[in-house]
Parts: sequence; structure tokens; C-alpha cells
Amino acid sequence: MKQSPFGGRRLTPGRARALFRTAVAAAGLALVGSALAPVTATAAAPAPATAATSSSAQGCRQPAPQQPGTSELRTVASGGLSRTYQLHLPADYTPRKDWPVVLAFHGRGNTGVGTEEFSGLSNLPAIVAYPNGVIGTGDGDRQAWQGAPYAAAGVDDVAFTGDLIDELRRTLCVDSRRVYATGKSNGAGFTGLLACRMSDRIAAIAPVAGAFYPETGENCRPSRPVPVIDFHGTGDVTIPYAGDAERGLPAIPDWTAEWAGRNDCRSRPHTRTIEPDITITGYNGCDRGADVRHVAITDGGHTWPGADSYSGGGYVTETIEAHEVMWQFLRQYRTPRSAGR
Repeated sequence: MKQSPFGGRRLTPGRARALFRTAVAAAGLALVGSALAPVTATAAAPAPATAATSSSAQGCRQPAPQQPGTSELRTVASGGLSRTYQLHLPADYTPRKDWPVVLAFHGRGNTGVGTEEFSGLSNLPAIVAYPNGVIGTGDGDRQAWQGAPYAAAGVDDVAFTGDLIDELRRTLCVDSRRVYATGKSNGAGFTGLLACRMSDRIAAIAPVAGAFYPETGENCRPSRPVPVIDFHGTGDVTIPYAGDAERGLPAIPDWTAEWAGRNDCRSRPHTRTIEPDITITGYNGCDRGADVRHVAITDGGHTWPGADSYSGGGYVTETIEAHEVMWQFLRQYRTPRSAGR
């Protein structure tokens, strides 16, 4: 057994080899990104840790609500409901500097706790909040998110996300300009809705195995271009890579191309295979540096790449870990200064 450089986990030799492959693949993604998209003012590398800035929250003036390095279930009032979320603080959290935030939305029927278990997101140098949806319609008592046909009627999850961000700012030292959204399946589709309606507060999104129902893209007019990195398995039978006309689900390459058009990227994408089962398509030259990336996992199932536990049916690649690859992309981006609250 040896100590992992990724969040301090102890690993078997096989898992260590998998993480080495992850680092190699992630480095390949970084090379692709730098080759296709020169750094701009809106896509600058993150500044080194400093004292809290003007985009910081009022939570910078108070102790953390829980022990750094831990995860706890918390509540916030929204829309007349008591909503819950799993909150993870990095082990070195301190209110003396502002921290980026990752919002991670579970798939239909899953939970924030379940998403934390398989995703590896709590290993990132960020505050991570795993919200819980409201039980929707259809078979079983399954939590879901706005924009899907089975979502709970009358529940405004977009407003809930805004209330959650406000709560995090009130209780923690967060950088309001560096709030990112990711999710799996229905939760991934919901990140697209957030990008459409909350581009002033969400700096970039990273959907995984996204269920992009028509409701999540209807009348999508973001106030600014939103950077996107999307992950999807070509062998996903739950949310087919080629789309599903009966459910109104688009082909995944078409969905990413639509975002590239929305961001006014150059029309011709660049594609590169960085590992035998990992192909990246990138759009560059986008308005205000809001690049679009698509990571296709050959034969990948309805799964989270590099998942630490069960995340869905089908093949799970160990070539990359989604949380590491998406962080290299997300961490570059900030909302405009005027948008920070």
C-alpha cells in the first residue's frame, strides 16, 4: 500500500497505476487545452492563495461551521421547503482566504452522499456542496432536478441553487466569482439549465453522462458565454451518446456543438485521442475565452470516469478520473467582477 497524492487515500498498487494513468491523461487534456485556446483575461490561471478579496463572502469573518476535512448534512430554506445538502470542507480550509466552490448535483434517485462517495470531488482544493433534489414523479420515490420530465412539479431548483450559494457565502469564506457546477445524468442536465439561467453566478460547468432534456435548454440565453467541459461514454445505454428522439435527448456531440455556437467559438472543432479510450474534442476562439470541451469515453457506460464505487451501469474507465480532469478546466474561469455578489 502506498499514500496517494490525490486526497491522501491509501491505494492498492493497481489503483496507484490507475491514478498514474489519470495524471498522464489529465496532462494530455491540459496540453490539448493550451494548444487550442490561448489564455485570455477571462480564462486566466487562478491567482495564488491570498487574503480574502472583494468577491469574498461575509463568512470570511467567522469560524467554519464544521471541522475542516469533514462532510456534514446541512439544511437551507428555499421556496417554502427545507432543502438539504452534503457539505465538504477541504482539510486545509481557513476563513483567512476565499475558496472556490463546486456544486455537485446527483443523478435521478441518487443522493448527495452517494455522489460524494463515487465522484472523488471531495479531494479537490475547493468547498464542495452536494445538494439533494426533491422526490419527483414516476416509479419509486426518486429525487430529481428541474428540467427533466419526471422532476417535482412547482419546485424551483434554480432558485434553490441561488439560495444555496447565498448560504455558503454567509457561512463560509468563498470566492463568489469561482462557483462551478457539475453533476451526473439528471444532475448533469440540470447544470445546463444553470448555465442558461445563472451565468452571472456559475463560472463554468462540467456535466457527466448528462441527460439534456429539452426543458434544460429551452430559451437558453445566458448573460455571458459559459465555459463547458462535458464527459460522456459512447456505450451509455441509459442516456445514449447518439441521442434518443423519443425522449427528446440530443446526440451528445450536437449538444456540445450547440454550446460552442452559443459561445461564438470557431466553427471547426479539433479532436485528439489522448488515451486508447479517451478522445477530446475542443472548440476554441470562443467569446471571452469561454471554451467548450467534450471528453468521449469509448464504450463507456452511464458512469462517472474513475468512480471509486458504483456510479451506474456499464464500463467505467480507469484511464482518467473525471474530478481531476474537470478541475484542470474549471479552475481557470471566473465570472466577471460585476457579477460577483
